[in-house]
Amino acid sequence: MFASRTHWRLETNRLTRAIEEHRRSGDRLLDLTASNPTECGLVYPENEILAALADPRGLAYRPESKGLREAREAVAEYYCGRAGFSAGARPIDSERILLASGTSEAYSHIFRLLCEPGDEILVPAPSYPLFEFLADLADIRLVAYPLLYDHGWQIDFASLRAALTPRTRAVLVVHPNNPTGSFVKEREVAELADICGAREVAIVADEVFLDYADTKPAQTFAFHGAALTFTLSGLSKISLLPQMKLAWTMVSGPEALVQTAIQRLEIIADTYLSPSTPVQLALAKFLPFRHALQEQLQRRISVNLSVLDGMLSESKSLSRLEREGGWYAILRVPVTATDEDLAVALLDKASVLVHPGHFFNFSRDGFLVLGLISPEAEFREGIRRLLDFFDSESQGKL
Repeated sequence: MFASRTHWRLETNRLTRAIEEHRRSGDRLLDLTASNPTECGLVYPENEILAALADPRGLAYRPESKGLREAREAVAEYYCGRAGFSAGARPIDSERILLASGTSEAYSHIFRLLCEPGDEILVPAPSYPLFEFLADLADIRLVAYPLLYDHGWQIDFASLRAALTPRTRAVLVVHPNNPTGSFVKEREVAELADICGAREVAIVADEVFLDYADTKPAQTFAFHGAALTFTLSGLSKISLLPQMKLAWTMVSGPEALVQTAIQRLEIIADTYLSPSTPVQLALAKFLPFRHALQEQLQRRISVNLSVLDGMLSESKSLSRLEREGGWYAILRVPVTATDEDLAVALLDKASVLVHPGHFFNFSRDGFLVLGLISPEAEFREGIRRLLDFFDSESQGKL
């Protein structure tokens, strides 16, 4: 009766069952996986946010397939500002921008544009597990290409080339990656564009964490033109407003391919209907909120990262992998059990919640993933308990 594309394993996994049991117990949970900025104690400009949604034009429904022009102009202005262009310069055409109700919908549009059933998209590993479900719903296959770690992360181009087949339609990059926090380097961008351009394969660049770089601002894929490129981002991370559900796709690359892609995407987007009109009208006001909100979150990330590194300096068995941005840190831990076993044991014995590495498609055990945006006191206590757990384990006390 049901479609095979939704034939997922529906039973609750061990870690989720352990979380549910812990919450029923009423014991305090120290959540080191937090990723929802609206529940992490940040100070939002509440009155200004609500006022931005009160535009009376939002009472009328006038759908535009690409999204309201003024909203797309606001997105173009955001990219111009990131690139350092003056207010009058407009190197980005808002006609190359299409709005969607979140990046998941934008992915759906792009997969429908590029792929026949059974076609393939190359995706990095490790990376975010959501892609697997989006691919199932689009009737396409994901093929992993590895990110290698050696004093930092880099694309394994030999494996990427080997993974290409006649059914490959795009290479997906996450810039910076979730959870590794690694950016695609300029030399990697150039090599990837050469590979994809020569094979008529598109690049899909997920840049939702682009503004969260540890040092200098990172460059966007939106200005690269050697291969057809779809650059995705949205309000969820840029302005820390995931509840507003507004994202966009920017199309760049060879002009003929760009125009064909936009024409077809416009029909796909029109079929799905426009995102929320009030949120589109508020976008030009929501985007400037990012400065104060990102400053708060960057400070939180910096403090928590400093706490983590200071406490890890006293550990003989745990270490942190290098990162360049984003909201996450990866711990290398002793392989005394599977990552899921360790995560469940941490929850049971220390009331600390972490992600096991396999959730992000790490190829082997020995990795736990931590979010860095939890309130500072909670994060510090969680790391203390985590280190005590592994110290006790190494001494055979657990």
